[in-house]
Formats: sequence, C-alpha cells, structure tokens
Amino acid sequence: MEQAKHWEKIKELFGTALEKEPGQRGAFLRDACGHDEALRAEVESLLAEYDKADGLSEHLWPDQTLENGPCPESIGPYRLVKKIGEGGMGQVWLAEQTAPVRRQVALKLIKAGLYDPRVLQRFQSERQSLAIMDHPSIAKVFDAGATPEGQPYFVMEYVPGLPITDYCDQKKLEIRERLELLIKACEGVQHAHQKAIIHRDLKPANILVVEVDGKPMPRIIDFGLAKAAAQEDAGESLFTQAGSFLGTPGYMSPEQADPNVKDVDTRTDVYSLGVVLYVLLTGFLPFDAKRWQKQPYEILRQLREEDPARPSTKIAMEKESSSASAEMRGTERKQLISQLRGDLDWIAMKVLEKDRARRYGTPSELAADIRRYLNHEPVVARPASAGYKLQKYAHRHRLGVAVAAGLVLLLAGFAVLQAVQLRRITRERDRASRVTGFMTSMFKVSDPSEARGNTVTARQILDKASKDINTELVKDPELQAQMMQVMGEVYKSLGLYSQAQPLLERAVEIRRKVLGPGHRDTLTSMYHLAWCLETEGHYDEAEKLERQTLDIRRRVLGPQDPDTLTSMDDLAWTLMDEGNYPEAEKLNRETLAGRVRVLGPEHPDTINSMKHLASSFYWEKRYAESEQLDRQALAICLRVFGPDHPEILSLTTNLTATLEAEGRLAEAENFYRQSLETDRRVMGPEHPGTLLTMRLLAACVGAQGRWAEAKKLDQDALDIALRTLGPENPGTLDIMNDLALALVSLRQYPEAEKLMRQTRDTKRRVLGADNPWTAASTYNLAEIVAGRGRSDEALSLLHEAIDHGLPAANALAMENDSDLKALQGDPRFIALVAYVHQRAAPKKPN
Repeated sequence: MEQAKHWEKIKELFGTALEKEPGQRGAFLRDACGHDEALRAEVESLLAEYDKADGLSEHLWPDQTLENGPCPESIGPYRLVKKIGEGGMGQVWLAEQTAPVRRQVALKLIKAGLYDPRVLQRFQSERQSLAIMDHPSIAKVFDAGATPEGQPYFVMEYVPGLPITDYCDQKKLEIRERLELLIKACEGVQHAHQKAIIHRDLKPANILVVEVDGKPMPRIIDFGLAKAAAQEDAGESLFTQAGSFLGTPGYMSPEQADPNVKDVDTRTDVYSLGVVLYVLLTGFLPFDAKRWQKQPYEILRQLREEDPARPSTKIAMEKESSSASAEMRGTERKQLISQLRGDLDWIAMKVLEKDRARRYGTPSELAADIRRYLNHEPVVARPASAGYKLQKYAHRHRLGVAVAAGLVLLLAGFAVLQAVQLRRITRERDRASRVTGFMTSMFKVSDPSEARGNTVTARQILDKASKDINTELVKDPELQAQMMQVMGEVYKSLGLYSQAQPLLERAVEIRRKVLGPGHRDTLTSMYHLAWCLETEGHYDEAEKLERQTLDIRRRVLGPQDPDTLTSMDDLAWTLMDEGNYPEAEKLNRETLAGRVRVLGPEHPDTINSMKHLASSFYWEKRYAESEQLDRQALAICLRVFGPDHPEILSLTTNLTATLEAEGRLAEAENFYRQSLETDRRVMGPEHPGTLLTMRLLAACVGAQGRWAEAKKLDQDALDIALRTLGPENPGTLDIMNDLALALVSLRQYPEAEKLMRQTRDTKRRVLGADNPWTAASTYNLAEIVAGRGRSDEALSLLHEAIDHGLPAANALAMENDSDLKALQGDPRFIALVAYVHQRAAPKKPN
C-alpha cells in the first residue's frame, strides 16, 4: 500500500513537471520534494528518460511488455513497479521485493541467451561470484534467476542516481573534481577484477552518482552481467547471433569489438574507463559512435586504424560546442585547452591505446596516475625528462622553492652589490659572511613547535628577522640600515604600517649618521618613513619630515629630479589629508607638470599625479573636473599597462567616488563591486586598499537606502581593520565613523552614539583635537545627540567642531542639516549659524 502511494506521488509530480518549461522543472521539484532527495532523483530520472525517448510510452508506460509477451505484475518475490531503462542487453525495472525483506530493487531482464539452458546455468554460477563483491562504489547484486518463460534476470541494488557525466555537467564540476570522482569508480572496478569479475559494458549510464552525506559517490551497476550473458562456447564470438555487439558502441575496447579476439581480459574495462575519462574531460566521445549505428563494422576499422584526437586537440577542433563544454567545467575554452594539454593528454592517450599491452594494466594503475597528476607529481604516461621532473617538484613544493630561490637571489644580489661597491677584498669577504649568517638565521626555526610540519610562512620569517636585525650586523651599520630599509618597505607594502615604522626610523637614524643627511639613500629612508607616518595618521610629523626631505632633495638633487618630484607628490597628499586643499592643488599641479616634462605623459608616476590632482578637485567639490581627469588617467593606464596593473584599482576607486558624489549611485555601485572583486583577488581580502573599497561600497549602498547591507559591509571591514591595522589607525577610525552613521540610519541610536563617541575620542588622541577629521566626527556625534533630544550637549559639540577644524563648507551647511532639525528653532542654534557665517565672511583689508 505504501509503495502504491509512493508511485502515485511520483506520477503526480512527473505529470506536473511535464507541464512546465524545461528550465523551470528543477526549481519546481526542489520545492515539491523538499528534503526527499531520493524522490526528486526518481522524478528527474523519469524526465530524462522522457526527453531521450521523445516521450514515454502512453505518458506513463501502461502497455509495456517483456521480450516474449505482456508484462506480468511480478516475477518471483519481486513486484514490478515501472520500467526505468532499456538497452542492448535488456530491460531494467524498478521492483519491490516482498520476501524475505521488503525493499526497492532494480530487476534486469536479459535479452541475450533467451531459452538457452547453458546461459541459465552460467547465471546461477555468476550469481555466486557477484555476491562476494563488497565495495562502496559497486551496487550490490542480490539475486539471479529466470522467469517462468525462461528469460534470465538479475536483481540488483536500486541506485537513484545520475550517470557520472550528467551529474558532473549538472553540478558544473571542475576537472579536478571530475577526476577525483573517476578515481573512486576505478577503485570499484579494481575490486571486482580482484574477484575475477569483468564488467565489459562500462559507460556513464552504468556509473551512477548518488550523494552520501552531501558528497558524490559513484555506484557501478550491471557488474558482471556482460560476462554472465557472454557465450560459453569458445568458438562463439562476442557478437550476438543477430550481429550486434555485446557492449556499447563508443565505450567498448578494440579487442572487445573484434570477433577474432577470444581472450578479452580486465584491460577491456580499463579502456572503457578511459573513454569515460575522455568524456569527463572534453564532453565528447573519442570517436563518433553515430557512424557505427549505420555501419556497425566501421567500429572495427576505426578502432584498428585510427587514433582518437588528444583531449586538448578535441576541444580546439570543436570550436562551437567546446565553449559550452568549458562552461560546464567552470572555465573558459582557452583555459580548458591549456589545462588538458600535457599530462591529461598523455593519460587519456595511454588508457585508449589500441594495443592493450601498452595500456594501463589495471584500473588502479590508471587511478594512481590520475592521483599523480592531482598531486603535481610526474605521471607514468608521460616520458619523464629531467626538466619535467624538476617542474613537477617545483609545483609540489612552491613555498619551499620560492623561499630557496629568494634566498639564492638575495645572496647573489648582495654578492653583486659587494663586488661593485666595495673596494677592499677583506671587507667584501666579511660582509658576505655577515649577510650569509643573518640570512641563515632568518630561515632557521629554533623552536620545533614553530615549524608545524616544516611549513614556515614568509610573514613568520619576516617577523623573526625584524626582531633580530637590531642585534645582528652591528659591525656593518650600512648593511644593517639597508636590511632595515628593505624589511620596512616589505611591511609597508603588506599594509603593516606599525611594524614598518620602527624599522624605517632606525634606517633613517643609522644612514644620517653613517652616510650623511644629504645622501640619496638617507633621503629615500626619510621619504618612506614620512609616507608610513602619514598613512598611520601622524600628519604633523609626516608633513614636517616631508618638507625637510623635499628641501634637501631640491638643494642636493635638483628641482627636476624624479625623487624631488616624488617628495612634492607625497607632501601634497598629506596636505589633502589635513584639509589644506588649495596648497595641495597647487603642489599637485606643479608635480604633474614636472613629471610630464621629465618622465613623459605615460609614465606610472605621471598617471599617479593625474590621480592626485583629480582628488584635489574632488575634495574641493569640482566633480566634473575630477571625473574628466580620472577618466583620462584611466584610459592611459589601460592602454599602456593593461587591465591588471595595480594603478587601475586606485583610479577606478577614485572615479567611482566622483560618480557617487555626482548622484550616479547605480553606476558607482557597479564600479565598486568590480573593484572589490579585483582588490580581493590581487591584493588580498585584508589589505588596506581592499578595506577602503568595502567602505566606499557600503557608503554607496547606504546612499541608496539599503542601510542593513551597508551596515554588514562596514562591520565586516571593521572586524578586519581592528585585527590587521589596529584600533587607532585612521583607516579603522574612518570605518568606525561610517558604521556609526549606518546605525543612525537604521535608528539604532544607542549603539550609534557609543561607537561615534569612541571614534571621536580616539581621533582626538591620535590625530589631535584640531584635525578636520576629528572635527567631522564631533559634528556627527552632535547630530546623533540632537536626534536623541539632548539639545544642550548637541550645541556644545557643534561649537567644539566649528572651533577645532570643521571645514567651512560643512559648517555652512549646518542650518539645512535635517539631522539637526530638533535644534533649528532654538535661539542658540540660530546664533551659532550666524557665528559660522561671520567666520566664513572675507576679512576686509586694513
């Protein structure tokens, strides 16, 4: 009764699904079946059969018959439910076993050997052989026998899965995932071969994939049926009496298709697995099996005389349809060709060898070679030259080889530098010895617990060296300063400014003492230290050091020297951070003119100056000029350096901010999302540049009213910033400020006030009370407090912001600020507005 209800449910779902468009069926079945994956798989299997057969017989097969007459309701203890497949060897039925246990099974009725007592005898013998197989990749065979009319049948485990190729395409599995799935199938076939059982009809339809605990698992069906149905007489061929093959054209081996070969062995299954591998890789059969349907004996000539195209060549040949194959494998056509070319080509061609003596001898050998490919080891199928082995070794041990190569290059660089710069042989020898000792100590892990399986990251090496550098190389301070400079720049490029600062400070100190304040190397260290201070928000210190560096460079190197122009550019950026936009614009214009004259209009430094001048226009609210200059710089950068150049990311971010300021929010959001994806791929998810893009995207999303989404972006960015930059970094404080404003828009006022107050207090301590960014947070806090009805405190905060650096444009906009609406009737607020206008009025000359 239960089974009948189950079947009625399947019929109902099947009929409803047929009424829908093919593209809508999957979603319908997911909703209708819920968590019943087995039920959904059964209906999807019926739909697939319906599509293949151009419609099932009478919609749901009521008039199906067996080979020799109408379909009975049951065969022995098996009640037939529905036919689920039909092929050259017979029909497969879903049946319900009633005794000694109740369960669903697959019952296969065999066409070959009908009424032949020798075949029935062999079925009984084969039944015992199949029963001894026990492997997770093989569907179990429960029983074998014959109908009252003498037609042989097998009873097998029912597997509600998809053919391996269909499953991989439906899930769009990548090549690696497909290979891992095939390895499991090879293991199942190997198990059967160890039990002296050959399949002889391996193909995707006989390798079904089911999901066990969410992971795909192949289950091989029909194991041993071909052998059981084969003619016992050695004089008979592997063709049936009707002249058809005992196997599936396209997947059978050359020896299986040749009537003159009598000793088909386990290597025929290896060939069939090779064809499955070929289809998994390319989406195409090695040979066109459609030709064999019209000319069956064409298979013999083609398998004997022709070699299939290599998988990479097959994709290259099939230009139109191979793009779809590549998409099914999660890649593009050119990338798929590149991925297949080489080891996978060699493996596929070895497993499809006509001469079985040159083929893989067992499925386990094929699986082992596929594992070697996945582990970046040399594969047996490919002639192993010394260069090929070295390439594979390097790929397996990329970190170790990179570290070793870096060490070798660094040592070599030091050796070259010493040979050129040092005059005395003894000093050269001593310096080389000191460098070697220091570099060796960098890569030595004294504590075994630090080694974690011999894996040491580059960051660990750098951190260890930065601690040791103050005591190492003290006998050669010039070299010590150089190493400090290099490590400081590495930390800076990683966005780890607090770690870079002390190293750069020591490098400046040593070089001033050893080389003198006007030496180019000393000035380089001063420039990098000022840049680091500016990034950490120490604007006063940074500006002082930048002006000092610029003055010395102008005097010693000249006003047109590229290093002098770099100092001008850096000082202009600090002035913008301090809110001194007029002087920053003037300096940016001078720098851009100098770089065009000295370096040319397409040099990266010239493009950087264009970007910085555009930023000056942006902060002065001259958005049209800012957009125009950013687009010019972006066009030059794309033309000269290509889309992957790091400067593209920064230029795109600047341009997008301008679009947002102009109110083109949808266009800006699209740019931000593209930039964020590129930032994460190129710089990493925790780089300060990536965090800036997240912050800008959050502001853009919030400006469109999607404050919950903006809050999540800001919170994610803040979590990363607190962990990587620290709670006092200007970038961290900017994100905190933005998150507080998002909380205000979501009416989460207590949380917003707490976070904004923390932001304002930290800025006062780190940036100073008179910094415009501190004043901006004070103003934002006043808006929150006013909205909560605390007018006295709000007015006090506004006074503080105006008197301590709030830009005039922000102060003048105060009277129309909707967030200060609660104060607008208060006489004290009116007086404060008048005070702002009085301060902003131009002073009369004496």
